[in-house]
Amino acid sequence: QVQLVESGGGLVQAGGSLRLSCAASGRTFSTYAMGWFRQAPGKEREFVAAISWTGGRTYYGDSVKGRFAISRDNANKRVYLQMHSLKPEDTAVYYCAASGGSTWLAPREYDYWGQGTQVTVSS
Repeated sequence: QVQLVESGGGLVQAGGSLRLSCAASGRTFSTYAMGWFRQAPGKEREFVAAISWTGGRTYYGDSVKGRFAISRDNANKRVYLQMHSLKPEDTAVYYCAASGGSTWLAPREYDYWGQGTQVTVSS
């Protein structure tokens, strides 16, 4: 069992930066790949980024490549999403998720989810 709590969301101007954090509980954190997804009103949940168990592999959605970076700290059971050059279209609720599987690009591949944190980017 893994419980996830996101933090770090807020209101930022276009071009600004934010760092989201996800705190995990459970002794098996390091055995899960971790991902970030986002969901804007009226839209489907969108893949943002994922990171492998050791942090050696990372994946990004096309809309955030070059602007966002995912990282993890297994000792402290945290995963981060550093966001730069934010755009109004990045506005969404951002979710942290844990996957025990071997593919990590779709919501159905994740076993545990946090409650989400709101990110709003003003123009």
